Amino acid sequence: MEKERLAKLRRACLEEGLDAFLVRGTSNIFWLSCFDGVFDEERAHALLIGAHEAKLHTDSRYSEAARQAAEGAGGAIAVTDERVTHAKFTAAALAAHDARVARDASGASDERGTRALAPLRLGIEDDLLLREFRALEAACAEADRAIELQETSGFVERLRSVKDRNEVERMRAAQEVTDAAFLHIVSFMKPGMTEREVQIELDDYLRRQGAQDLAFPSIVATGAHAASPHAVPGDTKLEAGQCVVMDFGAKVSGYCSDMTRTVFLGSPSARMCEAYSAIRQANEQVEALLRPGVTGREAHELAERILAEHGFAGKMGHALGHSVGIDIHEDPVLAPRNETPLVAGNVVTVEPGVYLSGEFGMRLEDFGVITEQGFDVFTKSTHEMVIL
Repeated sequence: MEKERLAKLRRACLEEGLDAFLVRGTSNIFWLSCFDGVFDEERAHALLIGAHEAKLHTDSRYSEAARQAAEGAGGAIAVTDERVTHAKFTAAALAAHDARVARDASGASDERGTRALAPLRLGIEDDLLLREFRALEAACAEADRAIELQETSGFVERLRSVKDRNEVERMRAAQEVTDAAFLHIVSFMKPGMTEREVQIELDDYLRRQGAQDLAFPSIVATGAHAASPHAVPGDTKLEAGQCVVMDFGAKVSGYCSDMTRTVFLGSPSARMCEAYSAIRQANEQVEALLRPGVTGREAHELAERILAEHGFAGKMGHALGHSVGIDIHEDPVLAPRNETPLVAGNVVTVEPGVYLSGEFGMRLEDFGVITEQGFDVFTKSTHEMVIL
């Protein structure tokens, strides 16, 4: 599997005229290497992919686990923990690069009459820190091989946007844990509890059910506090007559899930019922629309139209959805700015919401994968109103 992903990156490099590519983002390194159980949140690694070889430069905290993972993955990536900076590692590896793969557009000769090699073009990620860029630039300048740095934008992320079968299965597993947590939490929560108490129980249950981590900090918000889409759970107490928004997900085998449900404490008001009907219809009609060829803009605008028809025009305020994978927010997005057609293998959330300042907020979110037939939803929790 890692050989297939490295091959995809090499083809992309060839199309862009790049001889090699340096990856510093941990999520991108995990995706390319397929090394399970090696990486944490620390940005401590550099993966250099050339035309014929790939090398992971790490340190002694990770090298043993990385070498074991590399052996299990078939040895497509060599692991080194040489005690030099990532910049010096990269420059030295490129200086030793096989001249046969160097580009020579000019065919010029040097003063000895031998063929002069054009500079090796090294692609680098757009989030490379300025100090790292300068260190890499300096190290390359000292190398015996001419190297030209080429900054890219979303290079690996575009490859990651189309999920393979293994990735889809990992996200399904993460969502199974998340669905189970929803069933648990609705049997646990009751008026008088604080948002924070519910959040703690929810997070604890996710981990007890097999999540290696949370996909993101869980949101539990009630009453007027829920009118903030990214509310931070606090001491606000759950009260009868209010609704509660819960947005949460598990991380399983390195991949995230993402789900939001809104539940009601006692009989909801007519206004709440109208709002919930609106977000449910928006969610379900968009999910029925999604298939290859539909754009993120079209999906978002359909949801906005449905909300407006129910009297909630302009009350969502955020994009309809985003992709999920190793990270909780990936591309593509379901948003007005995205006019690129979706393709089979894209994983997206569909999360229409209504937020009324000073009153309440609610959201209904599923996620799933675009297939040739439509949209395969991973989320199994009910869309019916849950009244406690």
